[in-house]
Amino acid sequence: MADLPARVLFGAAYYHEYTPAYDPELRPDERLKTDLDLMADAHFTVIRVGESVWSTWEPENGRFDLDWLQPVLDGAQERRISVIIGTPTYAVPPWLARQYPEITGEYATGQRLGWGARQEVDFTHPAFRFHAERIIRKIVARYAEHPAVIGWQVDNEPGLHLFHNHGVFQRFIDHLRAQYGDIETLNREWGLVYWSHRLSTWADLWTPDSNAQPQYDVAWREFQARQVTEFIGWQADIVREYTRPGQFVTTCISYTRQGVQDDELAARLDIASGNPYYDMQDGLLLPDPTPDTHEQIWKTTGVWSLYQTADWMFSSRQEPFLVTETNAQSIGFPWDNRPAYDGQWRQAAWAHVARGARMIEYWQWQTLRFGAETYWGGVLPHSGLPGRTYAELARLGEDFDKAGSLVAGIEPDADIAMVYSTPSKWLMQKYPPLATAEGEPDPAAYHRIFDPFYRGAFDAGRQVRIIHARQLHDPYGEQEGMTPEAAARRHPVLVVPGLYIAHDETVHWLAAYAQAGGHLVLGPRTAYADHEARARHEPAPGRLTEAAGVRYDEFSNLQREVPVRAVPGSPFEVPADAAATQWIDSLTVVDADVLAAYDDPHFGRWPAITTRRHGAGRVTCVGTVPGRDLARAVAEWLAPAALSGWRDLPESVTATTGTSPEGRRVHIVHNWSWEPASVPAPVDFSDALTGTSVPAGAALELGPWDVRVIVSADAEQTRAAEANDQP
Repeated sequence: MADLPARVLFGAAYYHEYTPAYDPELRPDERLKTDLDLMADAHFTVIRVGESVWSTWEPENGRFDLDWLQPVLDGAQERRISVIIGTPTYAVPPWLARQYPEITGEYATGQRLGWGARQEVDFTHPAFRFHAERIIRKIVARYAEHPAVIGWQVDNEPGLHLFHNHGVFQRFIDHLRAQYGDIETLNREWGLVYWSHRLSTWADLWTPDSNAQPQYDVAWREFQARQVTEFIGWQADIVREYTRPGQFVTTCISYTRQGVQDDELAARLDIASGNPYYDMQDGLLLPDPTPDTHEQIWKTTGVWSLYQTADWMFSSRQEPFLVTETNAQSIGFPWDNRPAYDGQWRQAAWAHVARGARMIEYWQWQTLRFGAETYWGGVLPHSGLPGRTYAELARLGEDFDKAGSLVAGIEPDADIAMVYSTPSKWLMQKYPPLATAEGEPDPAAYHRIFDPFYRGAFDAGRQVRIIHARQLHDPYGEQEGMTPEAAARRHPVLVVPGLYIAHDETVHWLAAYAQAGGHLVLGPRTAYADHEARARHEPAPGRLTEAAGVRYDEFSNLQREVPVRAVPGSPFEVPADAAATQWIDSLTVVDADVLAAYDDPHFGRWPAITTRRHGAGRVTCVGTVPGRDLARAVAEWLAPAALSGWRDLPESVTATTGTSPEGRRVHIVHNWSWEPASVPAPVDFSDALTGTSVPAGAALELGPWDVRVIVSADAEQTRAAEANDQP
């Protein structure tokens, strides 16, 4: 875990080097003083600098200008504002592109990306690496000892493109040779007898442009992600040669980038960092109007997806994380301007802190007057004058000052754990099991399966911990992989939807988890294929049929929702509008109890949900992608009493809980609505921002778009009180 100040860091990306273009008549030193004074007045404690301007650091090949950043760091130090410096390798200077045209990335073999954007370079090319290493060493050597510098961000949002350059492809072949040993093993493991793809020599392997073989695609995507991980790790190792004790190394991850496997990438860093962007205004409204069909991409919509992104960032190292970029004003494009309602900045920031954020940093300080992101709004508008955004964020900065160390590094609660599989997501992007409403392949199919289970837990007021499949039995971060027995104690409910690519070791681990006392919940497509994406020989869910007490050979896509009905004597209460969506596994009961069934003349012959005792635990199978009402009911049945202790909340109110590093219980309560709300406190609290006490049973008042941060006694004492208050 990185060595960070004992408080939530708060600030923005700051590019003083843009000042001459903002206002040619303004002296840069005057603007710098004005900016830093405004930051100090808004309670900023951190800025990120330097990562976007290689051509400023090195205007010509071998001519360096390193001193321009010194006044920024000195001014920040005077105001007790910490600094994170970024290496500028994601934006190549024109002279480098001109002198070394061979470093241009190729998005298909022989088809170059071209210049004029960013991240167009094949970062594995030796010519690029030479110049990248040189500028990294120059910058870090120059500023590593500056007392304002607390950390380093290497590169920026890596993994934008998958590179098909000749050198990359040849290294892919070398990688396969090392992994499989000989060509006959590769032929067998990939099933290349199909369609006459059997190779006689490594030179026969075709380039990935038109590949249609799933096993190839899985290997290619994993290799591409490893290139990104190696590149970021290479930079991190260079930076660590110069850093002083206490400085951390990270990179900011855009979690939906196609070349990123975040758990492996974060293992090369000191702390995980992410860039969560989200729709504001009615995009944060509860009850949630977001349709189930809305695709969540780099920018998410819905309060549930805001929390899911935070939990995803925590999952990278199973540790607290940094928010390196997030919404200041409007984000994205000139045709999509929706700055937040009053209060929403505080709400989003506190939601991230509740799920483990150690820093909230906005992109960026001042809105650009030029470039591709002219209408990606900063803390200050184009005028450079403080406005509503600045005032709202200054209020948030005051919150963090008052809360101090109490909320830095919260260990978030989890009623339910969910297993995430990046390789399964990759495969489903190319070979999706689901279709869009228009009948086309749906590249978002993995999340169409995974997200309804998460959203159902959120709607039920249950909190979720996301765990990567690899983290179940491999070391991750600075911790060890979990044994099934330890996982069953720590995470008594484990939901596994869409784990299509599942190594035998993972499948055995899941069975052992239930045997040890955990409640294992299997969703559609889980354990259907092995680690090479080959469909298993045994009936599905492969090698879990005995533990689950069900099997299936048949499955079906759904063109309409299918009602789900109750089963007499079942302990599971089926809501009136429960429905199956998108997919049905035709479960055949061997030795299991049926909890719910389909109300349909065809699909009614198969159960929708089954459950079976297995050892000291249980295995439940959900044979469909549940609609919202059904997903919520499933979550409530899996975790009957929420760890938060809050009950009967209005639809607009959420309560998120966790434990501070000093052992205090932290409750962060939001009202995501224009209407005020009042909720009874389950135990005695004090307000972390006002110091007032709230006795158990008293009303906690929340205004429109409001958030309250309240704390109670030590974790063990408070959990006992909450448990005693459960029905």
